[in-house]
Amino acid sequence: MLKNLPARPRLSPQFTHRITVVASRYNEEFVQPMVIQALQEITLLEPLSKTEVVHAPGSFEIPFLTRQVIKLSKPDAVICIGVIFQGETGHADLIAASVTEAICRISVETLTPVIHAVLLLRNEEQARERCLGNEKNRGIEAARAAVEILRVMRTITTR
Repeated sequence: MLKNLPARPRLSPQFTHRITVVASRYNEEFVQPMVIQALQEITLLEPLSKTEVVHAPGSFEIPFLTRQVIKLSKPDAVICIGVIFQGETGHADLIAASVTEAICRISVETLTPVIHAVLLLRNEEQARERCLGNEKNRGIEAARAAVEILRVMRTITTR
């Protein structure tokens, strides 16, 4: 069941984070609106934070570029955004499972928050609902998750 977005974290103009969005160019008509919404949400929540966007050819390449971005740029967090559509074969399931496992592993191994917004969807109707609107846009949700986890990490390290 599709739920509305979680509550927006409070505005915090004193925090400065470096957040990179790694986004797929494949299914760009659905991915790009999520990227735009994620960037706008980060700017709204933490106006001093710096953001960067890196484009991958498809969702399968997102983990590789995420790992490289963390290694070379050392962002505070990474948001991975992509759209995978279910097809007639199991290919989409294989890609989605591989991407999910890799994103989780990269986050744990590098101790860098990596937010998973690579969506496995059945059809364009699901994509429109999750990618194009404002009420349930998963780009906004991913940005909020990134900001929230960075704030939690800050409280853990300042104890």
